[in-house]
Amino acid sequence: MTKDKKHSTNNTNQQDEDMDTSTANKGENGTTNETENTGLTYEEKFKYMNAMASPVAPKKLAKKLFKCIKQAAKQKNYIRLGLRETQKYIRRGEKGLVVFAGNVTPIDIYSHMPVVCEEANIPYVFVPSKEDLGSVIRANRTCCLLMIRSHPEYKELFDEIIDKINKLEPSFAKTD
Repeated sequence: MTKDKKHSTNNTNQQDEDMDTSTANKGENGTTNETENTGLTYEEKFKYMNAMASPVAPKKLAKKLFKCIKQAAKQKNYIRLGLRETQKYIRRGEKGLVVFAGNVTPIDIYSHMPVVCEEANIPYVFVPSKEDLGSVIRANRTCCLLMIRSHPEYKELFDEIIDKINKLEPSFAKTD
């Protein structure tokens, strides 16, 4: 009888833990939001970024990026999710803007992609969190990188983001 009590107590504790994590990980609309979970600010997420994450989008630029990604997600075939799909379309000659998550480990997963983007003359930028990138596209998963293609509905915002990214690169790309 003591076994049953211990087992039921452990089982109840396990269910409570499962319930707590599931409710803590969900936002108001059912999507995961790391800022609500951990309470980290945009700047605090920088300490979890990998060494190759450069250029990094400042907070204002990241908000515009996320807004553009949301608008692109509404259009069919204007957002390329994930490493394989993004790389496939870049090699086929598709142009756009590549957004990397800065906290991906191991970095060997996508360490070749900035070079691929530079060879294809495609602008790219890093945001601190793969969880934030996944939640912007309303996925229940994280996203290590994605590519946004230009569309007339958000062309003005897209061009503004690319101009700001091009201004970022020289200051971050310099090595001593």
